[in-house]
Amino acid sequence: MAKVSVDRTTIDLFATDKQRGRPKSSPYSREQQLRINKKNQLMRDKQAGLKRVEIKLHRDSYDKASEVALEKGISRSELLAQLIEESLKNL
Repeated sequence: MAKVSVDRTTIDLFATDKQRGRPKSSPYSREQQLRINKKNQLMRDKQAGLKRVEIKLHRDSYDKASEVALEKGISRSELLAQLIEESLKNL
């Protein structure tokens, strides 16, 4: 069996020195992992019919939304989505 220095997925059988710490669980760098995870998340959201919307809220509204979401046991984004849907139904 030949040693291939660029092969990052198989165990290095010919390593002479021990590596300290936790072994690598992914052949990709952390930056690449984050990019891949973000891309996968966007694909899942798209398949679920979700669109990303960014809004700016006054600090008081933000804090109040956080409190209400915590009381209801849901995320703040879920609460805001519910409020927007209810508001659109009432139009």
